[in-house]
Amino acid sequence: MTAGAAGAPQFFRSGFVAVVGRPNVGKSTLVNALVGRKVAIVSPAPQTTRNRIAGVVNLPGCQLVLIDLPGFQKPRDLMTERMQSAVNNTLREVDLVLLVLSAAEAIGAGDRFIAMQAQAVKTPVIVAFNKIDLVPKKSLLPLMQAAPSLGELAEIIPVSAARGEGLKDLLGEMAVRMPEGPEYFPPDVVTDQTEEILVGELIREQAVRLTREEVPHSLAVRVLTLKPRKNGDLIDITAEVIIERESQKGIVIGRGGKMIKEIGVRARGEIEALLGSTVFLDLRVRVMKKWRDDERALGELGL
Repeated sequence: MTAGAAGAPQFFRSGFVAVVGRPNVGKSTLVNALVGRKVAIVSPAPQTTRNRIAGVVNLPGCQLVLIDLPGFQKPRDLMTERMQSAVNNTLREVDLVLLVLSAAEAIGAGDRFIAMQAQAVKTPVIVAFNKIDLVPKKSLLPLMQAAPSLGELAEIIPVSAARGEGLKDLLGEMAVRMPEGPEYFPPDVVTDQTEEILVGELIREQAVRLTREEVPHSLAVRVLTLKPRKNGDLIDITAEVIIERESQKGIVIGRGGKMIKEIGVRARGEIEALLGSTVFLDLRVRVMKKWRDDERALGELGL
């Protein structure tokens, strides 16, 4: 508890918000926009988010910890079983659920399923209607009027993560629903992810984008080394791009090494922005058969 300007006691609020939604609704993009920095990778491919990723937002008198969760899915291997378990456990632990919908699409069965799962744990649900920049204003009202069909909702807020519209209102609505609590993270911390994990995710983001539908679900990245050189003006990074089958190796490497080179070029720019330093990136490709069902392999990959 702190004292206000007039000496009246003021409570510091803090809490955890589970961010859920279908693929392509802009969930991770919204988390990044709210945090003000890239903490979650973005891709149109399902299952892009594999871990619980915490993005920290510090407001006057309040700290919000946004948990970007993997999508709801029927487990079909050990990896997706762990992912779904993380979703279920997190929904029971958070103070608020932020359900992200796309204003560019009608509410569908997937949205209803996720809303039902969120409401089953009796946690308040706020809806963020994202991508309002993609639809005419006249079509937005009918969409928002249809949202209560999802069940009991604490609030419905139109936003555009891409343009930053409505984010202040959304943050305010989340903040007032937080309980009294401590600062869970120091003010200069924006995520719970280590540099190695963030770098690996940035590499995976580009690999998933470039290989499109051919290998995304079988692809993982592990950073082996991340070391500044003695003169301090360059960081050496060695990382493995891991796939499950020999046939996928050629896809990731590409003819004459063209694909893996392009992955490296695109990822390097993102990594240098993250680390604030020039990077030498050494990418290797490794086949790890059935890694998604291998407990030891998943442990090594942080999954």
